[in-house]
Amino acid sequence: MTRTRSRTVAGPATARAERRAERRAQADYTGGVYGSMLAASVVIGAGSLGSFPRTELVLLLLLTGVVFWIAHVHAQLFGARLAQQAPDRRVVLRACRDEWPIVKAAVPPATAVAVSPLLGLDVRGALWLALSVAVAGQVGWSVAAARRAGATPRLMAATAAVNLLLGLLIISFKIVLKH
Repeated sequence: MTRTRSRTVAGPATARAERRAERRAQADYTGGVYGSMLAASVVIGAGSLGSFPRTELVLLLLLTGVVFWIAHVHAQLFGARLAQQAPDRRVVLRACRDEWPIVKAAVPPATAVAVSPLLGLDVRGALWLALSVAVAGQVGWSVAAARRAGATPRLMAATAAVNLLLGLLIISFKIVLKH
């Protein structure tokens, strides 16, 4: 910002910062909650990995996140909007950005698998670590969403508890299926 004759003029950098702040304020974290739950489900289903289980699980987590991101962008763009009008570049980019938390949510569990050898974990330990990280992410994204929406501390605790219970349900599936 520069000052000219007692008024403030915003420069290009300030305008970009304001747009980023506005996008953050309008952020919808439901994709992050969904993506974390998806990552946990991928770990549950990853019982029969091949010769390079860690690499395969990292790729499975990330690629599944990308595929679901594409599916959500497609659904957002072509579900209701196609009947109204063809989406322009701005609408497409916004849909891509809005759904990106689905992919972001896959990164922490994939990273946990990637670093698991440094922690001395075998493949089974890596699976449990990734599952724990995914559930923690699910709880974290839900609390972030509630906080962003202006929820009270009590409501944030309730959404954390519900998402923790959902995560524990996914963990119970892993225990029952004995992967």
